[in-house]
Amino acid sequence: MKLIILAGGFGTRISEETDVKPKPMVLLGEKPILWHVMNIFAKQGVTEFIVATGYKSEVIHEWITTVQEPWSITPLNTGLESQTAGRIKMCIDLIEDARFFVTYGDGVGNIDLGKLLQFHEKSSRLATVTAVRPPARFGVLESSNGEVIHFGEKSQADAGWINGGFFVLEREVNTYISNLNDSFEAKTLPLLVEKKALGAYHHEGFWQPMDTLREKNLLTEMAMSGNAPWYEF
Repeated sequence: MKLIILAGGFGTRISEETDVKPKPMVLLGEKPILWHVMNIFAKQGVTEFIVATGYKSEVIHEWITTVQEPWSITPLNTGLESQTAGRIKMCIDLIEDARFFVTYGDGVGNIDLGKLLQFHEKSSRLATVTAVRPPARFGVLESSNGEVIHFGEKSQADAGWINGGFFVLEREVNTYISNLNDSFEAKTLPLLVEKKALGAYHHEGFWQPMDTLREKNLLTEMAMSGNAPWYEF
């Protein structure tokens, strides 16, 4: 199976880094987070990648020429203004397979791809999204009559489930994308929900996006330790 990586966004929430490079090129230690995403899949047998670029695409395209791992990496400039579904649609044109993975170029986790794929196959749905617990970012505060009666760290288990990326899609999902301006999250996925064609694989393990400088520093520390959770496969 092949993997489409969405790597074309502007990364405005981490502008300290993305003024000069696209977000997937932000380094975690000695390698960009895009490499870490690819490595998660490569360690589990997926080594054919299509990278949908946009903002500062030339930086990613140049980096790809330097990758020494035995991976097949095809960069595709999907434009500055294309939305996520539009980028996926353009990448599908390069894929003959009936089924493929899709993920974002700015999040890592120890998702078991074998179990994800098995869940998808059993569900017989057109798409499966990996549901994750959002990382705890803020302290929980409870008050009564203006007085704080409890303050502590928020548990991830209390926060419900969110879209963690790491999708499995059937080629037919392409018919739910009408143009390059379609958002995968805001338009395509809700359409699939209406058709009862979207499944959710619940991942209880590690998952972390890189949306802020604080999260970048956290992931860098993990990567430099040599035993980051997403290295375990």
